[in-house]
Amino acid sequence: MNQEEFITQLKYNEQGLIPAIVQDAQSKDVLMMAYMDKKSLSKSLQSGETVFWSRSRQTYWHKGETSGNTQRILSISADCDFDTLLVLVEPKGPACHTGAITCFFAPPQQPDNNSGE
Repeated sequence: MNQEEFITQLKYNEQGLIPAIVQDAQSKDVLMMAYMDKKSLSKSLQSGETVFWSRSRQTYWHKGETSGNTQRILSISADCDFDTLLVLVEPKGPACHTGAITCFFAPPQQPDNNSGE
């Protein structure tokens, strides 16, 4: 399957977006989750670095364009339903805008096992 076929076969939401989970290929840490559309996915595949669609700014953003914290893409694969992407990257610097290596650093929440159900 070529890149154009891959992009076309994906299942995008009503806004034309697909979630992209970004994972460090070496450490296996999940770095971030962002959205791509057909154009940002195509730009990512062409450039070899992640490009996303910003829902809040309504524009494309090349990760690291201003910070220098780029993500070199090693592979992009779809899940079994073709509605989520897994992007394996080699990061250059932290992924989170807060300066944290990963965006997933908030304390984990434990389920309430005392609900009586």
